[in-house]
Amino acid sequence: MKLNKVINLQNKEAMTKTITFNELRRLKDSLPDGSTHRIADELGISVETVRNYFGGHNFKDGKSCGIHIEPGPDGGLVVLDDTTIFERALQILAENEEVSEAQQA
Repeated sequence: MKLNKVINLQNKEAMTKTITFNELRRLKDSLPDGSTHRIADELGISVETVRNYFGGHNFKDGKSCGIHIEPGPDGGLVVLDDTTIFERALQILAENEEVSEAQQA
């Protein structure tokens, strides 16, 4: 197996994350207005694909984005095959908190 293929497989495994569906929805609901558009623009994907990542079901205009939902507590378990959108959402939340703290100071 070529080295690049092994590295890609390792990276793909490292990027997988399991959370609950309700945690994923709380993250989406905590984002400031316009964040789904911002994430879509920054990653070069459609807004509907970002919405699908957070539990939407519009596959006519958006794509499936590698989330798998299984029944379970707290809305079920969600396995994220690629955490890029998740990590970008966390960065936006962190930026938003920094701005809020600066405004309070």
